[in-house]
Amino acid sequence: MKIFEIVFSPTGGTEKVAKIVANELNKKVITLNMLKRNSTLDKNQLTKDDVAVISVPSYGGRVPSVVSERLSLIQGNGARAILVCVYGNRAYEDTLAELEDLADKAGFKTVAAISAIAEHSIVRQYASGRPDTQDKDQLIAFTKAIKKKLEEKDMSKPQIPGNRPYKVSKLSGLVPKPTKKCVNCKVCATECPMQAIDFNDPSKIDKDKCISCMRCISVCPYLARSIHIVKYKAASAMLKKVCSDRKENELFI
Repeated sequence: MKIFEIVFSPTGGTEKVAKIVANELNKKVITLNMLKRNSTLDKNQLTKDDVAVISVPSYGGRVPSVVSERLSLIQGNGARAILVCVYGNRAYEDTLAELEDLADKAGFKTVAAISAIAEHSIVRQYASGRPDTQDKDQLIAFTKAIKKKLEEKDMSKPQIPGNRPYKVSKLSGLVPKPTKKCVNCKVCATECPMQAIDFNDPSKIDKDKCISCMRCISVCPYLARSIHIVKYKAASAMLKKVCSDRKENELFI
């Protein structure tokens, strides 16, 4: 049995959760990164004996649009899937239900699902420092329960929350732009999972491609990209009521 960590994590929060779960299953993990559409994704064929931890962030209660195409490149072939959606302490709404459907289409058999909290990717004061020690202990306990189910060869499908049809996907419209600190190093353009940033001129962004994942801000070595301060403050104020109270991780098994 091989353990695959299939992850889309622009700012690192989802990856932190995914690694806690995958490493508790087995210290030897094969990582498939969905941040870039490359030739390595479609060369991976799993078997029914394998286990995949498929982890994505929740964007407005939905799976990021690009995940659908990139997950479909991987051939599940009946491999058992543990679905993980990570959100910034607001809500994950239809994310797990949508991810379950995408995993099914890719040939995976869902046996468990987790919703987990990580630092909000846009307004980072919310869920700051999460997953913390309490989260880690809880996720390890969740994974032990899942591991027991796997050992018992229990292939029953969990009851996963969410609506079908899914909620209407709405982009936040928060498009990071370079500041005066920008030295045109092109890291942002290279790392953008949507290729929305012009490689020759990083000040040019294709707003139709941008999914507000904030990866460009996260990877910039010069801290030279940001959201317009007025829009940032508006987003922070809007999230204050729904993000201030601590929400907890959930297991569906």
